[in-house]
Amino acid sequence: SGLRSAGGLSMDLSFFTDPHAHFETNSRKELAKKDAKLLMQLAQSSVTNFPVLKTPGITSKASAFPSLTSKGGQRYVSEANENIKFSHGTTTLAFVFQGGVLVAADSRASMGSYIGSGTVKKIIPIHKHLIGTMAGGAADCSFWERNLALQCHLHELREGSRISVAAASKLLGNTVFQYRGYGLSMGTMIAGYDESKGPQLFYVDSDGTRLKGNLFSVGSGATYAYGILDSAYDPGMDEKTAIELGKRAIYHATHRDAYSGGTINVFVIRDTGYIQLYKGDMNELHYGQYAEEKAAEEAKDMKVA
Repeated sequence: SGLRSAGGLSMDLSFFTDPHAHFETNSRKELAKKDAKLLMQLAQSSVTNFPVLKTPGITSKASAFPSLTSKGGQRYVSEANENIKFSHGTTTLAFVFQGGVLVAADSRASMGSYIGSGTVKKIIPIHKHLIGTMAGGAADCSFWERNLALQCHLHELREGSRISVAAASKLLGNTVFQYRGYGLSMGTMIAGYDESKGPQLFYVDSDGTRLKGNLFSVGSGATYAYGILDSAYDPGMDEKTAIELGKRAIYHATHRDAYSGGTINVFVIRDTGYIQLYKGDMNELHYGQYAEEKAAEEAKDMKVA
């Protein structure tokens, strides 16, 4: 026991061997006990009264499901902490083409109806041949993708070769899965160029969902971007055509979506690494290149008529 006698007085010295138990400060141990108790209950329960098979609306436990705030409108709210509220907007996209992966994004960060910044870097370098995108909570995406960069560099030091895109996306998915229900808000894409498999693209979100694909768009302006991408995307297109498609898709999203805007950034990942090939204000495109193209098209139609 932890009792010791000194001069006829008994002292409880158990905090030396287990201070958390003595001061009742080890919340993890308490959670482990609750988990063990739940497992015992599940082992003794039949399928008909399985306690976890309840709809999210019935349970009062923390979850990452969207819920309505008192101000109206759907926002991602952590039920564990009602003060964690996100009202976010962005447009990011990535697709595989002949010779690499193109990644494009806008640069607007919004806080509800307030534009917090117009110069956010939503394309985050992870490695020379690997980059990630930011959609959702800016702090969440920035922190965990920088953490992923650390893990990727450690992998390279240990193994002597760079990490694959699939493994990097799996690391990020495993990390955020451990924080489900804690209020994370992330919708990211991990894009890169593998030594053996070539261009690769994965989608990872804060629920731990991980999908492989050739084309993704994430954010409040994604539906507008998909409209352009679906009409013109071709996996066999060359780099010049891919850059123009990515630029145009982000432009249309920023033009129609109030929560997207600012500067359009376009990156390409080749076998030699990533490089930024376009950076420009969406208004310059709207009143410049695209306005001239529209005027020329209208003039052509008038001649035909």
